[in-house]
Amino acid sequence: MDVLQPGTHVNDPLSPYLEVDRSQPRNECWVTGHMVAGLDGTAAVQGRVGALSTEADQELFRRMRQIADIVMVGAETVRREGYAPIKLSQDAQAQREQLGQSPIPPVAVVSRSLDFDWTATVFADAAESAPTHIITCATADPERRAEAERHATVVVAGDDRVEPEAALRALRDLGHRVVLCEGGPTWLGELVAADRLDELCLSISPLIGGDPLPVCVNPDGADISTFALKSTMVDDDTLFLRYENRYEKQRETGDKDE
Repeated sequence: MDVLQPGTHVNDPLSPYLEVDRSQPRNECWVTGHMVAGLDGTAAVQGRVGALSTEADQELFRRMRQIADIVMVGAETVRREGYAPIKLSQDAQAQREQLGQSPIPPVAVVSRSLDFDWTATVFADAAESAPTHIITCATADPERRAEAERHATVVVAGDDRVEPEAALRALRDLGHRVVLCEGGPTWLGELVAADRLDELCLSISPLIGGDPLPVCVNPDGADISTFALKSTMVDDDTLFLRYENRYEKQRETGDKDE
């Protein structure tokens, strides 16, 4: 066991995340989850994440979108948090273009019901170059699907439900190789259960007493997944942890079943 001591000051908190090599995904895409939790593990306060997030976390949350080809989020999170199209600084856009990425990543909303207010800014104000995507399933209501196609790029991934593997395969075929998942906990749990979460960036907010909602809601029968701690940072009382899936170590040691 090691005691963590204050280390080197980081002038730009995004720089350690930009340095991560995400060019070799194990599956369809490299999937990064970005979540915040209180000290008691809660993922929301009165139904919303915003009240849980500190100023430092909010800034990093906005800027982390620079790493992504597309930002994926569950429908309920979009409704509760009032999602809008992604905004990045001019400098961030220029850095993305130098790497061959689009200036702004689009938002991809995961939904079976397709029950949305189509005047919401995430749909109505999306740039033509970064249209909002909706990932749904084949059994979604056909009239709602037709309406969705008027306001977004619709992707069908699965029959009775949105299947993580199919969703990521479709995003890869559209040219998106790095997917940033911003929740919610149910959809994150689906990704973990499908062994599709490569990286988790977790902010620990110095609060106790939020909703009885964990960061990740695992579906029944899901296997245990293990992750390796890769980096830590702290700003005042907020802790920033970055983990990567341990599948590489498992493969090297032969621990993972063939």
